[in-house]
Amino acid sequence: MEKTEKTAGRESAAKVGLATARSLPIALLRARERVMGPIRAMLADAGVTEQQWRVLRVLDENGAMDPTEIAERSCLLLPSLTRILQALSEKGYVNRTPHPTDGRRLQITITSAGHDFIASNMAEAERITARLRDHLGADKLDTLLDLLNELDGLRL
Repeated sequence: MEKTEKTAGRESAAKVGLATARSLPIALLRARERVMGPIRAMLADAGVTEQQWRVLRVLDENGAMDPTEIAERSCLLLPSLTRILQALSEKGYVNRTPHPTDGRRLQITITSAGHDFIASNMAEAERITARLRDHLGADKLDTLLDLLNELDGLRL
């Protein structure tokens, strides 16, 4: 009898343990670790943390932002972001300047060195994503991303 993907997935899940295999929080954590392994290796070689990479990606995609918005979009707590911005500033990847209309706030911008850093590492990040897409298939990966974004939008 030929195994279906669903049957094979359940057999694999049984090895993990029935209760935890069908636990969404645990499945998300396991999947995150599987996906992040090669990305962490890439970032270690590049000399940044995954949190620093997320901040740079957010700034690269969105332009100048205030720290609160950066923290929200990069899934970081504001106190952690403060330390991350300090490190990125020391590396020359971001500038912190007073907000143009509200001097009490900061405005964070990515520097040309920050843009160059993202560009020089994007090919490897895309290769990692391509391996995942090849393994899952484009439709399944797109469906997974759609479901995760939908889950993120829920208010439970």
